[in-house]
Amino acid sequence: MKEVGLKSVSEELILERLKFENSWWSMGKIDLDYEQMTRRLYFDLFFQLVSENEVRRSVVLMGPRRVGKTVLMHHAISALIEKGVSPKKIAFINIENPILLNIGLDQLFLFVRKAVADDDAKGWYIFFDEIQYLSDWEVHFKVMVDGYRGTRFIASGSAAAALKLKSSESGAGRFTDFMLPPLTFHEYIHLKKLNVLMHPLNIERPGGVSQIFGTINIKELNRHFIDYINYGGYPEVIFSDTIRANPGRYIRSDIIDKVLLRDLPSLYGIGNVQELNKLFATLAYNSGAEISYQSLSAMSGISKKVLLNYLIYLESAFLIKIVHRIDDNAQKFKRADFFKVYLTNPSLRSALFAPLEGTDNAMGMMVETAIFSQWLHREWRIPYYARWSKGRFQGEVDMVSLHESTFKPLWALEIKWSNHYVDHPEKLKSLVSFCKSNNFDTAWATTIDILTTKTYEGLNIVHIPSSVYAYTVGYNTLVQKQGK
Repeated sequence: MKEVGLKSVSEELILERLKFENSWWSMGKIDLDYEQMTRRLYFDLFFQLVSENEVRRSVVLMGPRRVGKTVLMHHAISALIEKGVSPKKIAFINIENPILLNIGLDQLFLFVRKAVADDDAKGWYIFFDEIQYLSDWEVHFKVMVDGYRGTRFIASGSAAAALKLKSSESGAGRFTDFMLPPLTFHEYIHLKKLNVLMHPLNIERPGGVSQIFGTINIKELNRHFIDYINYGGYPEVIFSDTIRANPGRYIRSDIIDKVLLRDLPSLYGIGNVQELNKLFATLAYNSGAEISYQSLSAMSGISKKVLLNYLIYLESAFLIKIVHRIDDNAQKFKRADFFKVYLTNPSLRSALFAPLEGTDNAMGMMVETAIFSQWLHREWRIPYYARWSKGRFQGEVDMVSLHESTFKPLWALEIKWSNHYVDHPEKLKSLVSFCKSNNFDTAWATTIDILTTKTYEGLNIVHIPSSVYAYTVGYNTLVQKQGK
């Protein structure tokens, strides 16, 4: 019997696939599905980098799965066409597609030019999606940037920290990193067209005025805040009743499992996937709790060395964020034995376990996780938490910001999903103690639905609804990014 040899993918099939992915070559515009999606508030920042032609740098778009990277790239393609760029000078290439997976970037660019019958390599905008699946992508990408000076290259990937490391090592002076995080609560309100709920507000305090936001309907805002905590990190989820009815099926299978069972093992060669999966579930259930390597190792049965690697892997996939501790004088500890681990997106917890009601016991920790996730967008100033012991007194403050160069404390926040502390400031003993130690005149504490300022032992405590605070942080972060 004659042996039948395996056939390789034909060039004709590759060209047809590229034409299918780049419908604007024939239609003159992107697919209606993408066009109808509301642009994320981070779009303008991204498009500035995409359309910048004076500096020869390429853009590496990073972020976890399902936060809208592919949509953002298609919106950029639409904006380029609106600016007058020929649709046949723009190409989108999904590296994750099995047909294209083992083809070099240079060869893919050649196929693109063949597909539109254009021999000129200048004036192109090439978008490579999920580039981390190409081995040594950063080397190939740099060669493209150096070799095709008249072409703009943009790449995206889901393994944020891994991409950033390689981008920094191999793309110095060539790559500009752009991080697209999960939705902030501010963006959630924007995409849901609920901006009418919010209005600017000034809070007077000693030495100045703090600009925050107020709301015309705190009950309605809190309802959406709880929805945001359960479902709101992903643009697709907030508009789909089907997905919201069963978030575990979508978020777990399409986001968590793909990262834990496919992305991390393939990128890092992880052997014991079940062990990693179990560890992530433990961390998700305890998001915001203080832990140590020793206690986590004892609980999980994983050696400290392997545990450290797992935490690096999970952080590189933008599933968790490790937060470090300072003492009551805002000094870092020499040995970082204790730390907190937060989910980067609170809705990951509801996917693993169950959506939360506002009265559930776990709601306090998820509110803390949600508020912390707003600060993750300010990669230049990730907050710490404070914890210390003085005799019998054990002090802890949920969130403290340090100046990026002087490392002096700037503000302190206690996160509560309760109104109880408005009339009982003496129960905010740790917050008051920390502020006195660092000569603060103002402290912040969140509530469920009360906005007021109270003075206790000479310290002004601004009590602010958690939902309002989360919205304010997201809004101010975007404003600061636009001003950078």
